[in-house]
Amino acid sequence: MIPQKKRIFSGIQPTGSIHIGNYLGAVQHWVKSQAEFDSIFCIVDLHAITVPQEPGTLKAKIREVTGLLIAAGISPETSVVFVQSQICAHSEMTWILNCFIPMGWMMRMTQFKEKSQKERGMAGVGLFDYPALMAADILLYQTDLVPVGEDQKQHLELTRDVAARFNSIYGDTFKLPEAVIPKTGARIMGLDDPTKKMSKSETNPGHAINLLDSPDEIRAKIMRATTDSLRDIRFDESRPGIYNLLVIYELFTGRSRAEIEASFEGKGYAELKRELAEVITAQLQPLQSRYRELTADPGHIDRLLAEGASKVQPIAEKTLAMVKEKIGLG
Repeated sequence: MIPQKKRIFSGIQPTGSIHIGNYLGAVQHWVKSQAEFDSIFCIVDLHAITVPQEPGTLKAKIREVTGLLIAAGISPETSVVFVQSQICAHSEMTWILNCFIPMGWMMRMTQFKEKSQKERGMAGVGLFDYPALMAADILLYQTDLVPVGEDQKQHLELTRDVAARFNSIYGDTFKLPEAVIPKTGARIMGLDDPTKKMSKSETNPGHAINLLDSPDEIRAKIMRATTDSLRDIRFDESRPGIYNLLVIYELFTGRSRAEIEASFEGKGYAELKRELAEVITAQLQPLQSRYRELTADPGHIDRLLAEGASKVQPIAEKTLAMVKEKIGLG
């Protein structure tokens, strides 16, 4: 009997522009894991509307993110890519889980505290309830493993807690998912401020290199990247600017740290930046070409997403039906 593959679930918001931090910290790992796992990748548009979105832009970004994931190597034949809002079970399961999550658990979520402070009392209930929706996303598919960054780890712990609580009341229902945090590349930092994680929501044009940036844009952003006043090129975490650039170089080239340091011995930051810009440009060029081919037909991405939704809908509906039966709904 062939052992069943473990299921992996990941979500990505269709907001902002996908940058090299997303690519190196998440997408690249998703691509490599496809052969090993039963992989489900979700465009989480319901999460996106926890903050205001322009409707036309949101629809365009859903297609853009899908195209970039597939261009990066996510195979619709091997894995599933779908849009969260096309599966109504996500919203229904969220409401059910809300009834099993104590307010105290939600109020401990540090990401809501950080984001709501910027809204000055105007943050929507959806932003507060974000972790419950994330839990529904994961638990609907009886997920074994969830690749997350450190900033999402607390949300996954809440997912495990509510699953365990439901199981203790109604018997074995949900799998308890485990976090998978990449050892390298999980936190690519901003080029303008290397003490903060590279973010899709940051508006400073020099903050991130986006996957669809032109070679000229990549060179300009790298050459302006923050470093320090020292001269030697070393993997030293106490020097966040140069360390961040070297980590990016390491991940794009696959070379060892000792080899990289030796190759830049006696060279200056300008030489490192020039070489890094060329490395990034060369790595992204094939991805950009595939993206243009995939999106040449506007309906192609929509068809792929519809196929993906049709594959996962039976799984989600089976879990939801089991949960409703156990708690007496319907």
